[in-house]
Amino acid sequence: MENDGSRRRLERAAELRAGRSSGGNAQERAELGADDAIREKRRKVNEAARADYLVREAMAQGKFDNLKYAGKPIPGLGKGYDPDWWVKGLIQREQISGLGPPAILLRTEDAGLDSTLDGFLMEKQVRETLEDFNRRVIDARRQLQGGPPVITKLRDVELEVQRWRERRAAAVAPEPEAGPPSKRNWWQRLWKGSN
Repeated sequence: MENDGSRRRLERAAELRAGRSSGGNAQERAELGADDAIREKRRKVNEAARADYLVREAMAQGKFDNLKYAGKPIPGLGKGYDPDWWVKGLIQREQISGLGPPAILLRTEDAGLDSTLDGFLMEKQVRETLEDFNRRVIDARRQLQGGPPVITKLRDVELEVQRWRERRAAAVAPEPEAGPPSKRNWWQRLWKGSN
């Protein structure tokens, strides 16, 4: 039975196409357009029904349980479109450092500069690091590429070197004074060490 219905549809489509290629009348073209519209509507309904079925089936199997944002708002959903959203997400997710606008990088470096300086042993290294930092701050202020403004202040090299010296002196604690030397004999020290 189904085979007869599909055969009739094929014959009708062949007739309509033959009529279209020969110029056909307006009624045949209208019928063909209506058939195409019905066929397209059925295809769309079938796709929507199939998608709905697949979603319901996945929900029944529990594939949507324990999702990361289940019951929570999706982050960044109400914000405007940012073309660099994936780069920013990658940097945040992977905790990549050293990438970004110079203004942000300089602020981050300025926050940890004292601890970096404390790791140096020679004054020359401290001076070179401070001069390099100041040079990069000045270069970032001169650039015209946009981005956040550079608000990082220059470091006074002489003042920072003095502060570095003070921190080093405070870190070196004086050794405790030794008490009077022991008046024990060698055999008493040996006997005490074996117990």
